[in-house]
Amino acid sequence: MIDKNVVVEIDGKTLVGRERFHDTFAKALGFPDFYGRNMDAWIDCMSSLDDPESRMTSVHVGRGKVLTLKIRNYKYFKKAGKDEWLDLLECSAFVNFRCTEPGQNPLIALAFFE
Repeated sequence: MIDKNVVVEIDGKTLVGRERFHDTFAKALGFPDFYGRNMDAWIDCMSSLDDPESRMTSVHVGRGKVLTLKIRNYKYFKKAGKDEWLDLLECSAFVNFRCTEPGQNPLIALAFFE
């Protein structure tokens, strides 16, 4: 059983534009080949971070643990990729809601760095 928190660092400059956003997350977190490359599919993959048997990601956290997404160059990302920025915030919040509603811990923490 995986029993740890995990930090994944991503350059915010690679998240600007829908295609690049999905390319970056698919590569960084090991989404499956059938990944739908939309925010519903992103939510499904990210909701499975603590379930290695689902094979939705190659990065996993322990049950009750957290994946920290450390986003560098966040000011650039926030300004140049406004839609993707909001998608990241809203969909991360939804993943956490999905986890906390049945009484589990949140799965995603966001950390922003210049």
